[in-house]
Amino acid sequence: MTPRSRRPLILASLALLALAACNRDREPDRGDVPTRVAGSQPTVVRPDFAPASDTLLLSAPAGANWPTYGGSYNNQRFSSLDQINRENVGELQLAWIYQTGIPESFETTPLVIGTVMYLSTPESHVVALNAATGEKLWEYVPALRPIPLCCGPNNRGVAAWGNKVYVGTLDGRLVALDNRTGAVAWTAALVDTLSDEAASITMAPLAYAGKVFVGLAGGEFGIRGRVAVFDAETGKRLWVWNTIPAPDEAPNGWWGSFKETDPFGTPLNRDVAHERETQAQFPTAWTHGGGPVWTTPAYDPATNTLFFTVGNPSPDLNGEPRPGDNLYTGSIVALDGETGKLKWYFQYLPHDVWDLSPGSPPFLFTREGKTYVGHAGKTGWLYIVDAGTGRPVLRSDNFVPQENLFTPPTDSGVRMLPGANGGVGWSPVAYSPTRNLAYLLALNQPMVVVRTPQPFEPGRMWLGGSFRYLPDAEQFGVVAALDMATGQIRWQRRTPRPNLGGVLATAGDLVFVGQADGAFDAFDAETGDLRWQYRTGAGVSGGPITYAINGIQYVAVASGGNHQLNTPRGDNLYVFTLRQNLPRRAGPAYPEPRFAHSGAARPGAGPRIPQPPPTAAGSTAVAVPGQPGAPGAAPAPPQPGAPAQATPAAPVQPQPTPAQPTPAQPAPAQPAQPRPAQARPAPAAPAAGGRPATTPESARARPAAPAPRPAAPPLLGRPVAPPPTTPPRPDTSDAPRG
Repeated sequence: MTPRSRRPLILASLALLALAACNRDREPDRGDVPTRVAGSQPTVVRPDFAPASDTLLLSAPAGANWPTYGGSYNNQRFSSLDQINRENVGELQLAWIYQTGIPESFETTPLVIGTVMYLSTPESHVVALNAATGEKLWEYVPALRPIPLCCGPNNRGVAAWGNKVYVGTLDGRLVALDNRTGAVAWTAALVDTLSDEAASITMAPLAYAGKVFVGLAGGEFGIRGRVAVFDAETGKRLWVWNTIPAPDEAPNGWWGSFKETDPFGTPLNRDVAHERETQAQFPTAWTHGGGPVWTTPAYDPATNTLFFTVGNPSPDLNGEPRPGDNLYTGSIVALDGETGKLKWYFQYLPHDVWDLSPGSPPFLFTREGKTYVGHAGKTGWLYIVDAGTGRPVLRSDNFVPQENLFTPPTDSGVRMLPGANGGVGWSPVAYSPTRNLAYLLALNQPMVVVRTPQPFEPGRMWLGGSFRYLPDAEQFGVVAALDMATGQIRWQRRTPRPNLGGVLATAGDLVFVGQADGAFDAFDAETGDLRWQYRTGAGVSGGPITYAINGIQYVAVASGGNHQLNTPRGDNLYVFTLRQNLPRRAGPAYPEPRFAHSGAARPGAGPRIPQPPPTAAGSTAVAVPGQPGAPGAAPAPPQPGAPAQATPAAPVQPQPTPAQPTPAQPAPAQPAQPRPAQARPAPAAPAAGGRPATTPESARARPAAPAPRPAAPPLLGRPVAPPPTTPPRPDTSDAPRG
């Protein structure tokens, strides 16, 4: 070979050496962890912090991303992903766990955009995670003012638009965060007056067309409910709509037309004549008339219409100081998304004195070119109305028992079914457009409702009576599939305890739901057969989602219990994938420690310990007759704690528990970066109960994490007694945690 011909080879070799050195010196991006792509070598999934574009938000149904609370603007909670399906769901295994450190009521639905998951927690925290690995990227911790809470420190999710993430706080603020850092971009208040001191935000906001929608909760404290829309970029308030109209904001104010039946002719057993006689005695009742908005609206981009539900009037159980229909409580409402003007309302429960007004978010579906609104009520019925006009179309068969329905409460008490938790409480419904079935999570929980006169006091719970649980009465949960063409029940399954949570339906013909006893289930969407189950150790009240990264489908759900039902607490987000998609990596290497040894010492010239004779190889060995290893001895049995050969888990019906994957090795540490967050590899088996609380990294990069906060004692649910006025855990920071 001539010198000229050798020159390209030498240059190429030098280039390869330089490239290798460059790669060796490169620090991996935060969150880099090798993961396995089916059928290929492990790859690195980096957080991309992809913006939530209008194109992404307008896509339906949900696919690789889960960009809104309901998966897409129609709130159907249906995914087109089918890699996980009813044929292979038995191979579903735990991929990773993230622990929030707040073992409290955990009702969130995460968002996934690109490779980043945005998770809200109790007490209005927001955490960004690598959605493939669970590594924490940042955490936002708000500084909350003291506020009384009726139903726990809940937060049901966040919204995203562009490069911002939006969260509503327990003290009534809407906060915009930078999606890469968690830094606060702007804050806007939805609470304006002293009478709103008990108002809070627990719903996931909705971002659409450069705007952000959010609504107030707190109907148990006599607020005047409202929703508002803000500019997504600047935080400027664009419009406000009051859920309780003033006398000049509706044809007859909030009094309405004094309806004696519901829209389907069911008697409400009202004393309308008495209400009309006493109307003049309560001219300002509307100023603290309630009307909370618990959950996220559905949105129709074609008509620029927002659809949401309005909850109970105040006081909940005593209608005497609030005569009339109490508009717009007990209603599905449609507003113009640009102006906030009322398009129509459908009040299916006028003058509610049972706390059966709606909580579950509505969803949109289309059949034969026509769009409808569906909503599952606390009453035990699912309602279908025309999306263009609000006219009622259908009321389903009752999916829970009904007893003394719409019987007015008395001073001595009336037993009623459903109880105040539902029916379907705030739990979102899933709808499958391929099967035209709605899947819901409901509960049977009888209560005795007692009416008691009570004056209004700002900041104090104002029920006008009480709810009494019946511990000896039969209680259970219901998972049901309803035919949206006929309103008939296609299939139902009874669960051991009453449930509040969410439902996910997929193109893989699966329906995922969580249970109060800690089970996370996958049902056959067509037959209702149980296909898979995982025991989480805490009540599963989060909304399940599914997403895909690099061709791998994941399923995620929050498991932390529920304040209202006082279910077992925890702080875990569980993420699952199919067994073949799990990382295949050796465990960590533990090198021999190297240091100077001073040798063993004796306190004097004592006798020496005899040494066994050397073997042929120069080592020592002792053979004891009858012991394993001695001549003629039987093979040694396995010792306790010794590793055994793993046996692949197979699906077990009706309640299989899959085996756990090999723990994942954390990402390499980086200089000058905060320590990796609390995502943990899969354990050998799910915990029997909620995990101990672990405190996240402190704000502003403090040098050491604070001590773990002890779990709070269970609090009584709203129907039992007035809530404690103790505020959520205080924090002096309103900055992101890195």
